[in-house]
Amino acid sequence: MKRHYVWLIGLLISTIAQAQQPLALIPQPVSVQTQPGTFALTRSTAIRYNKPAGQAVADRLASQLSRPTGFPLGAKAGSGSGIQLNLTDTPDAQLGPEGYRLSASPKGVVITANQPAGLFYGAQTLLQLLPKEIESAAVTRASWAVPAVQITDYPRFGWRGIMLDVSRHFFSKDDVKRYIDEMARYKFNTLHWHLTDDNGWRIEIKSLPKLTEVGAWRVARAGHFGDRTDPQPGEPVPYGGFYTHDDIREVVAYAQARNVTIVPEIDVPGHSMAALAAYPELSCTKAAVSVNPGTPFADWYGNGTFKMKVENTLNPSDEKVYEFLDKVFTEVAALFPNPYIHVGGDECYKGYWAQDPGCQALMKKLNIRHVEDLQGYFMNRVMKIVQAKGKKMIGWDEILEGGIASDATVMSWRGIKGGIEAAQAGHNVVMTPSTFAYIDYLQGDPTIEPPIYASLRASKSYSFEPVPDGVDPKFILGGQANLWTEQIPTLRHAEYMTYPRGWALAEVYWSPKTAKDWAGFVPRLEAHFDRADAAGVNYSRAIYDAIVRTSQKDGKLVVELESETPGLDLYYTIDDTMPDGRSPKYSQPITLPDGPITLRVITYRAGKPIGRLITLTRDAMQKRVGRF
Repeated sequence: MKRHYVWLIGLLISTIAQAQQPLALIPQPVSVQTQPGTFALTRSTAIRYNKPAGQAVADRLASQLSRPTGFPLGAKAGSGSGIQLNLTDTPDAQLGPEGYRLSASPKGVVITANQPAGLFYGAQTLLQLLPKEIESAAVTRASWAVPAVQITDYPRFGWRGIMLDVSRHFFSKDDVKRYIDEMARYKFNTLHWHLTDDNGWRIEIKSLPKLTEVGAWRVARAGHFGDRTDPQPGEPVPYGGFYTHDDIREVVAYAQARNVTIVPEIDVPGHSMAALAAYPELSCTKAAVSVNPGTPFADWYGNGTFKMKVENTLNPSDEKVYEFLDKVFTEVAALFPNPYIHVGGDECYKGYWAQDPGCQALMKKLNIRHVEDLQGYFMNRVMKIVQAKGKKMIGWDEILEGGIASDATVMSWRGIKGGIEAAQAGHNVVMTPSTFAYIDYLQGDPTIEPPIYASLRASKSYSFEPVPDGVDPKFILGGQANLWTEQIPTLRHAEYMTYPRGWALAEVYWSPKTAKDWAGFVPRLEAHFDRADAAGVNYSRAIYDAIVRTSQKDGKLVVELESETPGLDLYYTIDDTMPDGRSPKYSQPITLPDGPITLRVITYRAGKPIGRLITLTRDAMQKRVGRF
């Protein structure tokens, strides 16, 4: 009995402490008003919905609450105390199709919305109001208390997406489902599924069976993607995989139940090496190629231009190419109920077109002088095919080159310039510039992160503004994060690269522009580190690491240190000792003495180390002058 009272007192203290904590919601709602008291979730709590359209959300919420609490919760029609999900009789114009109101008091929780999507997003907020243990996959003990609060919330943008590339590395349908679960928790509503590229064709096309018989498989290679050796004649091709029609339908239904729309991408006319491995006759040279395992198949010149060593483009002058694409898009359109099909259009190398007699003849027929204009002809042909299937075409900003009809939607990835031009020309735009939204980039110091060619810190993702100055906001559908997977072979690492930058972008795309504040976001971000731990979701802690910048002044090497996370102390050494909390504390730029200096830096908070150790030789520091 004594132990029971001690436990009850501890539970009461925990409940009071929780009620006093600031709310750690991501993305930040439009309006939050905290009030005294809490609502206690118990095994007798009822979950009710007022209309049949709310049942699916109520059932899912009951399941999510039952798993960690162990309470036998279920959902039923009607009204009453406990947790009530209400769809409005008369639409609330402020909320729109995805907004909600959440009212929590000691008597219960009421979520009100115009549409089931709004109920779903209100339920995600309710889960975040509960302690982190609610994320557990097993029964656990916690104070299941919801702080009293009044929330009004609705999204800033209708397109809130993440792109998952499954061509470079294949992810099973269960991996994709888990990824959808994670993004839906943070109110993302679009999964852009990059299904085809040079490194694998991942979707079954029954009328073109070789696309998956040949194009879905490649030789096994280890090591850094982009530096691997070429396939050898007769070498086995064990690595890969693809999704059957039934797999696609299953994943699409799974996503729909979580208010996530899947936009498939078939990347053409470039990035088609896997398709050409299956059907080489669709290229200009007709030469046999292999599904690429990550070899250096192009020379990049540093200014965005490149030369392909192996042909990876479809032939725009061959009518059989358009017959092929008609078959592909017929089956794709039937599998994905959303309005869009993404057709790629990026990084199309035109050197083989320039040498092809058929392409030259087509240029003469079209009265065009530049081979680059053939892409405009190709993309307009593709758009007509897509539209004939009852779909809208969306592509990367290169589809603007050579001219494209204004009803094509543009995804701006090469900075924001393409998005500005597209919007000014009357195109709808999804803003996804590499400078803010490419979450495959390094997120910490290059010496301690898996190598890739560019960097993007979480704070910069958070600073993104999707509506450029001078652009009519009505043309900006929203934005998305892009996860290219050349260097991402597993779901675990996909999670590491997605979060916390995905959480930062979730707030960019959902919350009011005026709500953004990095210093205020970091404590909420840290609370979600704890929630991710409870859920078993991987993430990066690079926001705790030191940022090391170097410059040259009066012939001396100068080091400047900072951290993304406010309030950290930075300790360093240059005497070949390991830094700790009693080493020199950084306060101003460090002018390094001559000699074979090695800089070591670590961050501390409240007297405890929190960041990773960064070690840089003089040569390494010299090479990064002006770069970071």
